[in-house]
Amino acid sequence: MPVLDRGAALDWIARWDIQQLGYLPDREERFTALIDAVEDGTGIPGPLVLDLGCGPGSLAVRLLDRLPAATVVGVDADPLLLTLGQIAWPDRAGLRFAEQDLRAEGWSVALGLDRQADAAVSTTALHWLPPPALAAMYAELGTVLRPGGLLLNGDHFAEDEATAPVLARLGRALRAGPGRAACRAGQPDDRQRASRLPVGTAVHPRRRAARGRVRGNRNALAAGGEPAALRGHGRPCGQAARAAGTPRRNAGAAAAELAQRSAAARQRSVRRPSRPARPGLRPAA
Repeated sequence: MPVLDRGAALDWIARWDIQQLGYLPDREERFTALIDAVEDGTGIPGPLVLDLGCGPGSLAVRLLDRLPAATVVGVDADPLLLTLGQIAWPDRAGLRFAEQDLRAEGWSVALGLDRQADAAVSTTALHWLPPPALAAMYAELGTVLRPGGLLLNGDHFAEDEATAPVLARLGRALRAGPGRAACRAGQPDDRQRASRLPVGTAVHPRRRAARGRVRGNRNALAAGGEPAALRGHGRPCGQAARAAGTPRRNAGAAAAELAQRSAAARQRSVRRPSRPARPGLRPAA
């Protein structure tokens, strides 16, 4: 049976990262805002942070890149995503994953924390919880956050024009900002211009930048180094289905299936003939 190795796990996480950029182009900005708040708000070099709905650990790894002395406990109910994160970053200092359902009573006790958390973070995850479960989760979270601790939720936010007209106008302004306008027009920003497309490939500028990061991670792995933090995290369709009552998949079986699919993809890439460059597209560096 094929075994899912670290390179394959990073590749699957990178594919998810690219896909999520299509749904939320400003995900990286949300990550940066949350990490800025953790750094400034906790005021200590090594905070204990809970990453709620962590997925494969994209936000957690980026946070540790900024705060190497921090401890991040990633909490998620999806065994497949947790397995990918554990294989991708097996020896990352300060990173621990915990398979716990935030809808279940007692999830915080099961984490086995040795002290109260300084902050809890989450992005595009908690909106999947129904209101009663979300309220119960907040109440239980309050028992493990230290006095003055932070709760930072970078989730979707719907502005109500009638009750919060200023926030509604701000939301419209942000959605119509220069970065979004350039993205809609197909014009990459400075960071995206630095990314090069593979020969014959035409994709959205945001995805083009993400593919550049994927190549960088692969190059780092080939050189025996540590890949840069992969960006982008969201709630996969599988988690939404489980919230509706669909049984979860076994982590080992899912990882084995991913390993088989990765091996098949590598075989297809070996057999696939190279395509000539299309006019007007530069070859990749």
